[in-house]
Amino acid sequence: MVTEVLDLQVLNGHKTNYTRYRKTDIATSTVPLLADVSDSEADDVLFEIKGNRKAKQRMTASSSFVDRWLKCEQCCKPPELQERKVPLGQICGGDTFPKNEVKNTKYNLVTFVPKVLFEQFKVFINLYFLLVAITQLIPTLRVTYVYTSWAPLIFVLFITMCREAYDDVKRRLRDKEVNRAVYRKLTPSGPVKITADKIKVGDLIYIEKDQRVPADVVLVRTTEKTGSCFIRTDQLDGETDWKLRLGVGTTQKLASDDDVLRCGPSVYAEKPQRDIHSFIGNFYSALPSPTEEPLNIENTMWANTVVANGTALGAVIYTGRETRSSMNTNDPPSKVGHTDYEINNLTKLLFLLTIALSTSLVILKGTTTLWYRYFVRFIVLFSYIIPINLRVNLDLSKIWYSICIHKDKDIEGTVVRNTTIPEELGRISYLLSDKTGTLTQNEMVFKKLHLGTVSFGSDTFDDVATHLKNEYESVPSKQTSKVRKTLAHRVKESVKALAICHNVTPSGEDEESTSVGLTNPVFEDAKETDSEKVTLKTDQLMYKSINVEDSVMEKVQYQASSPDEIALVEWTEEVNLTLVYRDRTKMKLRTPIGEFEEFEILMIFPFTSESKRMGIIVRDVKTQEITFYMKGADIVMTNIVQYNDWLEEECDNMAREGLRTLVVAKKVLSHDQFVEFERRYSEAKLSINDRATQMRNAQLTIEGEMQLLCVTGVEDKLQLDIRTTLELLANAGIKVWMLTGDKLETATNIAVSSRLVSRMTPIYQFKPVKTRTEAHNELNNFRKHSKDALVILGNSLEVCLEHYEAEFIELAMMSPAVVVCRCSPTQKAAIVHLIKKHSRKPVAAIGDGGNDVSMIQAADVGVGIVGKEGKQASLAADYSISQFKNVGKLFLWHGRNSYKRCASLSQFIIHRGLIISIMQAIFSAVFYFVSISLYQGYLLIGYTTFFTMCPVFLLVLDVDVESHTAMMYPELYKELQKGRVLSFKTFFMWILISIYQGAAIMYLAILLFKEDFVHVIAITFTVLIVTELLMVVATVRTWHWLMAVAQIFSLGAYFLTLVFLPQYFDPAFITSKDFLIKFIALTAASCVPLFVMKYIRKKFAPPIYARLQQG
Repeated sequence: MVTEVLDLQVLNGHKTNYTRYRKTDIATSTVPLLADVSDSEADDVLFEIKGNRKAKQRMTASSSFVDRWLKCEQCCKPPELQERKVPLGQICGGDTFPKNEVKNTKYNLVTFVPKVLFEQFKVFINLYFLLVAITQLIPTLRVTYVYTSWAPLIFVLFITMCREAYDDVKRRLRDKEVNRAVYRKLTPSGPVKITADKIKVGDLIYIEKDQRVPADVVLVRTTEKTGSCFIRTDQLDGETDWKLRLGVGTTQKLASDDDVLRCGPSVYAEKPQRDIHSFIGNFYSALPSPTEEPLNIENTMWANTVVANGTALGAVIYTGRETRSSMNTNDPPSKVGHTDYEINNLTKLLFLLTIALSTSLVILKGTTTLWYRYFVRFIVLFSYIIPINLRVNLDLSKIWYSICIHKDKDIEGTVVRNTTIPEELGRISYLLSDKTGTLTQNEMVFKKLHLGTVSFGSDTFDDVATHLKNEYESVPSKQTSKVRKTLAHRVKESVKALAICHNVTPSGEDEESTSVGLTNPVFEDAKETDSEKVTLKTDQLMYKSINVEDSVMEKVQYQASSPDEIALVEWTEEVNLTLVYRDRTKMKLRTPIGEFEEFEILMIFPFTSESKRMGIIVRDVKTQEITFYMKGADIVMTNIVQYNDWLEEECDNMAREGLRTLVVAKKVLSHDQFVEFERRYSEAKLSINDRATQMRNAQLTIEGEMQLLCVTGVEDKLQLDIRTTLELLANAGIKVWMLTGDKLETATNIAVSSRLVSRMTPIYQFKPVKTRTEAHNELNNFRKHSKDALVILGNSLEVCLEHYEAEFIELAMMSPAVVVCRCSPTQKAAIVHLIKKHSRKPVAAIGDGGNDVSMIQAADVGVGIVGKEGKQASLAADYSISQFKNVGKLFLWHGRNSYKRCASLSQFIIHRGLIISIMQAIFSAVFYFVSISLYQGYLLIGYTTFFTMCPVFLLVLDVDVESHTAMMYPELYKELQKGRVLSFKTFFMWILISIYQGAAIMYLAILLFKEDFVHVIAITFTVLIVTELLMVVATVRTWHWLMAVAQIFSLGAYFLTLVFLPQYFDPAFITSKDFLIKFIALTAASCVPLFVMKYIRKKFAPPIYARLQQG
């Protein structure tokens, strides 16, 4: 049997071997099944080879084309993210892994112009004016000089290109600076210099103190003798606290860096992930004996973090776009304000008006075979109805509003990160706020310690110190029987647990000598010195100014990722049990009697949002007792500690006082118990699949029946002037919702104490619901209390939204205040979307932590507070502030001004285009519907630039009331929430004004200047310019000196035109007395009636701001 095999690539990228048979063979042989093809496809690929060379050639050519096409498609397709085993110190992967370069530029020399033009002409207005300008290149459609259509369009595009080019050049320079940073790479021949963009996966890179980590690396070694170092992560996650990172134990023990390459090292790393808080990997070494060591997040340093101390040697595992930093660098959602949408809708109406006006004139002109030509010409003539410079003026005005916000000394520290939506600050209806760090300062103060039978508060902490000192001074009895648990003993055990169970690291003032508690030169000589002398010398170096005899010690500073933990450790220091040293393997406490207790750290179980607890296993160096300490939220600790009858009640009592509670417990482990647990836990850590679950299951084996020690209460101080600010917002008509992950009782207490819920407003606590029926019944109950403040749990909210979304949101929006407790970050963002969907009103969100980012980005306006949780919320927000109280002026003053100014500016620019288009329409109608431009060339361009641009744009300086008045009367803000400043009503009023003024100027000019009709251009254009300037004068409410200068400049520019453009104006006619009289009459006819109507309205129905000024 003769066969021929042809490899064809199918669309999924796999290869299938198709075996082709002669027809004679088919009859006598069994044809094998064809993989991945149907019967019909099999029939198609069968062909007779003999005598069919042409068919074979065609098939081969087709196959070759398919192969080339698929290869091209695969090259363009981004490679799939994969897990990897990386040999260290060797070139691995070739082009498999992305290049380690930072590239934030949007354009290059080839793509700059096409991309910018494409982005600009996606906008309807720009595309419209492009089409209009193109028509002027056709002689039969031309109605004016070509440059009058192209010059404004080119100017707008030029400004846009300059801005885009400037921004992209800055991005390119920043990228170049990062990519050209020099690092040292460890090679078999020694360290060599290498730039960041040349770094590849598998390289061993030295990272010095204060140097940026260029790629995602595993910390192989560090110069710190403890094998650990600190990194700063504020550019990655926004958190300002330093993070502890640990070197690989196997390589840290080696004598030199060169030995790392000799041990045949390699690293297994999971496929690239977005999660910056987890990592699964293993470290392998072949020499001197095969070893395997698990790696986790504590062994990594992600790109864009900074080494805070020592020098680190890192093994590169991810580069370029596969780094955690790049994968989490998403372009923030492009926010478009409600005002922009409204102006866009008005623009569409203006386009319809242009079409209607052109159609009307064509119909009135009469039927003709060239009607389409006249239609296009009229479209061009009336193109000024849609102002091309509207978008440019609005963008420039928003930049000015942003500058005003940034320079306001009353809200110093405010940063504008989004200049496209300042007007949205002036019409906010809902403000969704985080609690901790936003309404409170995130400054924790230890307030209460409860032991079950006795409670200690701020006024009795001296008793705690006394009990603690007495217990340490007492001679311990022989441990032949259980120690009687006296009050002093229980106090000691509780305080000791708080001093040990944490992730806090002490540091001194002198960073170089203490190196944040990590380095100590004594360790180098430890083996050669008497142990007691080493201990004494170590204590002197590490504790700096400790004097054991006098019990005097310098103030210790603490580093931790949570202010709660720092508050607990600072309190133990106040009662004289002080954490003085900690590294990855041990910690030391200074007791009230000046002695030191040393503990060996065996294991740490960090706090996570899922577990809501953290634990630590330590061994007392003196007694060799192994103890497992744990602290966490009461909802999880209740099931972990031994049975008791006071925990739940006391936690609720503390929560009602507004305190954050933690339950502390311990469990003594025997040596065998610990060894067995360590074996299980180590196996779980080495597993590649589902490592987190296996580690969690192993941890559960020792968590049961723990001894309950105490409950702590920590107070989070309220933000400065928080009560005044929230009352101000409420009076301005802004409803504030608190979305927090805290307990219901704590959140309710903070809501009342901060005046989020006024003392006269009843509170309705939504009962916990789990089913649709329960949610239905509870919603009916809440309907009877819709005027009460609502407090609801996140779980109950989830059930209500699942079954009764519209009904719940409708009732909640009627409530004066809403507090959502136990709320996840995802729920926060979902609530923002729901309010936007159902209310159709602008929503703002404010927060200070990484868990608030999704909410901030989902809101119409996101405000971030630079707080103790870091800068992540601040960096993701549209506006960054230093304190919550700054929201008051940001909204009520800057927001109000921005919105009113945007409305005035946009409507005035629309009026400026309408009035000249109305004059053009009347001119064409009077002269038998001729499609000839009333004003030619320079006059058309000068009308919207030299003659009127400055006075109109300087409306951005106009204010109706002073800042102190706006803050004193927040009701002024409430009138803007209805959107009446910029609405269809005001739009049609401006259309009527334009129609009146355009008609008055044109008809009266024809009537008064019949004999001098040849000068109609000079007459009408002069009146038009002066009318526009007078309308600006009538619109301004508070004069600024720049406005007066702009008026003078515009008039001066026009008078120069009279001199230097005699082809448009007859100087003798312009200077005649007859012209002057009739010019005044025309101007008065177009402006005086409007001025009179405005005066009457202000006299008998003045707006609120006018009444305040009169008062």
